[in-house]
Amino acid sequence: MADRMGKLVRDEVVTYFYILLYIALSSGQIFFNKWILSSKEINFPYPLGLTLLHMVFSSVLCFILTKVLKIMKVEEGMTAEIYATSVIPIGAMFAMTLWLGNTAYLYISVAFAQMLKAIMPVAVFILGVAAGLEVMNCRMLLIMSVISLGVLVASYGEISINWIGVVYQMGGVVGEALRLIFMEIFVKRKGLKLNPISLMYYVSPCSAVCLFIPWIFLEKPKMDAQGSWNFQPLILTLNCLCTFALNLSVFLVISHTSALTIRVAGVVKDWVVVLLSALLFADTKLTIINLFGYAIAIAGVAAYNNHKLKKEASRSSADESQHEQSIPLASSSNSDQ
Repeated sequence: MADRMGKLVRDEVVTYFYILLYIALSSGQIFFNKWILSSKEINFPYPLGLTLLHMVFSSVLCFILTKVLKIMKVEEGMTAEIYATSVIPIGAMFAMTLWLGNTAYLYISVAFAQMLKAIMPVAVFILGVAAGLEVMNCRMLLIMSVISLGVLVASYGEISINWIGVVYQMGGVVGEALRLIFMEIFVKRKGLKLNPISLMYYVSPCSAVCLFIPWIFLEKPKMDAQGSWNFQPLILTLNCLCTFALNLSVFLVISHTSALTIRVAGVVKDWVVVLLSALLFADTKLTIINLFGYAIAIAGVAAYNNHKLKKEASRSSADESQHEQSIPLASSSNSDQ
C-alpha cells in the first residue's frame, strides 16, 4: 500500500514537473525569439530565416535521433498518398504559422501578440464548421462571441497598436487553425496517429522547403545587401535547440496527461508571458482595458476547453460501450462456428 502511494506521488510530481517544464520552455522560447529579432537586442530581423533555421535544425536532429542513434522510433504507416494529401498541407501551414507569428514580433509587443492569439479557438471552430468537423450551435456561438469580445476589448486598450503587426499575427492564427484542422482530418480520416517525434520527422523537412522558397526572394536579398549576415552561431543554435526541447516537452505532457492539459497549461503560459513581457520589454505597456479584455477572452477559452473535454469524454465512453457490445457478438459468432 505504501509502495503504491509512493508511486502515485512520484507520478504526480513527474507530471507537474513536465507541465512546468512546458510552461517555462514555451514562455522562454517566445521571449528568446523576440530578443533575437529585436533591433534593440541581438538585431537579427529575419523572422523567415529564423524559422527556416528552426525547421532545418529539427529535421537534422530528428534524423539523427531516429535513424543514426536510433534512440526514438518513427512510427510506420506513412504512404506517398498520405504524405501528399496530409503531411504537406500540415507542413505548409506550420511554416506559415511560425513565419507570420515571428514576423509580428517586429511590429507589436509580446503581450499584445499573446492577447491576439486568444482568438485561436474562434478560427479553429469557424474552419472546423466549414470542413464539417464541428457543428454550429447556440452554446458554441456564445463561447466564440465571448472570446471575440474579449480580444476586441484587449485590442481597444492597446496604447501603440500597429496594424501591420496585427495582420501578421492574425495570419499566423489562421495558419495555426488550418494546421489543427488538417491534423484532425489526418487522424480521423486517414486513421494514422503519430507521436510528436514521428510527426516532426515528417513535417519539419516539408516546412523547411516551404520556408526556403520565400526566404530566397524575400529575405536573402536583404541579408546579402547588409554585406554580413549578422549570424551568431552559438545564440541561434541554442535558440533552435530550445525550439526542439519545447516540442519534446509537449510530447512528455501529452503522454503523461492529455491534449487538454496542454491547452490548459497553454492558458497559464499565456498569462505568464503577458505579465512577464511588461517587465522584460520596454515596448510593452499594459493597460487596465488590455487586461480586462484578455481576462474575458481567457474565460471564453476556458469554456471552450471545458466543452471540448466533455465532448471527448462522451466520445470515449461511447466507443467503450460499442466495444463492450461487440464482445458478446464476437463470442456468439464463434460458438455458431
